[in-house]
Amino acid sequence: MKHLIFCFFIICLFGLNSCKQTSSSSSLTSYFTSNETGIKTGGIKVIPIETSKGKFNVWTKTIGNHPTIKLLLLNGGPGATHEYFECFESFLPAEGIELIYYDQLGCGFSDNPKDTSMWDLTRYVEEVEQVRKALHLDKDNFYLLGHSWGGILCMEYALKYQQNLKGLIISNMMSSAPEYGKYADDVLAKQMDPKVLDTVRTIEKNGDFANPKYMELLYPNFYTKHILRFPLNDWPEPVNRSFGRMNQSLYVTMQGPSEFGISGKLQKWDVKNRLKEISVPTLVIGAQHDTMDPEHMKWMASEVQNGTYLYCRNGSHMSMYDDQKNYFKGLIDFLKGQK
Repeated sequence: MKHLIFCFFIICLFGLNSCKQTSSSSSLTSYFTSNETGIKTGGIKVIPIETSKGKFNVWTKTIGNHPTIKLLLLNGGPGATHEYFECFESFLPAEGIELIYYDQLGCGFSDNPKDTSMWDLTRYVEEVEQVRKALHLDKDNFYLLGHSWGGILCMEYALKYQQNLKGLIISNMMSSAPEYGKYADDVLAKQMDPKVLDTVRTIEKNGDFANPKYMELLYPNFYTKHILRFPLNDWPEPVNRSFGRMNQSLYVTMQGPSEFGISGKLQKWDVKNRLKEISVPTLVIGAQHDTMDPEHMKWMASEVQNGTYLYCRNGSHMSMYDDQKNYFKGLIDFLKGQK
């Protein structure tokens, strides 16, 4: 009798495992099933964008399928590329989360009109909306993640088009450029060697940004402390590839000559008094060693109507690399926690 009960138990256990394996296999099949029609291109879709200067093409690539979690990524810079987001592939597909790369106009594989009048925040908001429509994203599935400059863009998008969003992720970006500049001056600059800071400030005062000494000083004294906290030789290849393809015209026009403060078109950008208008579930990601004030980003999460703060205690501006454990656990929990 005991033998029969044991055999029955083994059969049931085998049956449960088979069901789990079938379910897992079915889920994977669904995730990797292509929605493309015609010639398959690995999820790449080139989207025509209408602008006041004519029609241009922007590049997107979708990885996976999820009916209710589709995450569109807005890169920073401005002027970098989607490529530094490639680390997301090591975390999100395993959770069944659909991710969508997108090179903004002037970036990466998208068209570059080489017209500085088009490096404009309002125009980029409308570009994101055209991309959303082309990819059939809506309030039941559309999550928007903006990192750095992309965070500015996603805040502005939400303030105009949040009815199209299911959720918003503001990664490593404050809601006020003047306060970002003040934090750089009052907090981060004071952490520098005074002699280094004096040389940097002299170069800036003289507008001598082509001087190789400028970045030679900022890389070891600022970038490896507040942008990505690895020795420069150890920076991940996707980061180097993305930054190596930076559209300098776009970057300098909008941001200024470096990450050490802000002095371009965005210098006076400020929406901190409008955050209360954002009602969709919002995750704000800040990091201890960021170029951005982590306390300001914590405050942002309390200011929006339905906010959550993710603090990366070991991270800097690229905390998706130098604090991956905290960054991706928090991001995944947020995405999978929305109904």
